[in-house]
Amino acid sequence: MEVKIEPSWKAVLQSEFGKPYFEILTGFVRKEYQTQTIFPPASLIFNAFNLCPFDKTKVVIIGQDPYHGYGQAHGLCFSVNDGIQFPPSLVNIFKEITDDLHVPAPASGNLERWAKQGVLLLNAILTVRSGQAASHQNKGWEEFTDSVIKELSDKREGLVFLLWGSYAQRKGLVIDTKKHLVLKAVHPSPLSAYRGFLGCHHFSQANAYLQSHGQTPIQW
Repeated sequence: MEVKIEPSWKAVLQSEFGKPYFEILTGFVRKEYQTQTIFPPASLIFNAFNLCPFDKTKVVIIGQDPYHGYGQAHGLCFSVNDGIQFPPSLVNIFKEITDDLHVPAPASGNLERWAKQGVLLLNAILTVRSGQAASHQNKGWEEFTDSVIKELSDKREGLVFLLWGSYAQRKGLVIDTKKHLVLKAVHPSPLSAYRGFLGCHHFSQANAYLQSHGQTPIQW
């Protein structure tokens, strides 16, 4: 199947695109876009990959599914388009960055700036119906993004994986911890952030690890 995705990812994931589950997933997603209001816009489904090539990835953040409100989702987990109010989890992410790195809070909730530095902002599920969280769960996206994580773990070395919440941590079980740094905390949502996300120092730890492996740190 022909999928429009950044060339280095296309080479790595080509075998996935031909599998029966992906054919079924594609048919489902295409019909959903034709009959429902779906986020993100179809052209941005693979935005995380297009902005952060396979061989340039340094950090991986795993989310669950896209924001389901109008104008929010644009293919990067936790990120929102400019001009959109910061969702509560993103507020807490920025609070931790400020406290951890002693820098001003970011002015923009659009995290493309991270993606372009090598942060793969990967949702486990890449599409969602308007107003219906997890509506595209168990349709095949999880199998696809499991393969993405496994390819990164197997074929790269010295990556940082940030696993926030039990969902992301289960998804990260395939990661080879001998080759990569895996940092875990509770989810940054207001329901759990005060139980260990705030104060986790993941951003400074990620940068220290990257620098120790000869990589440029991320400007969070």
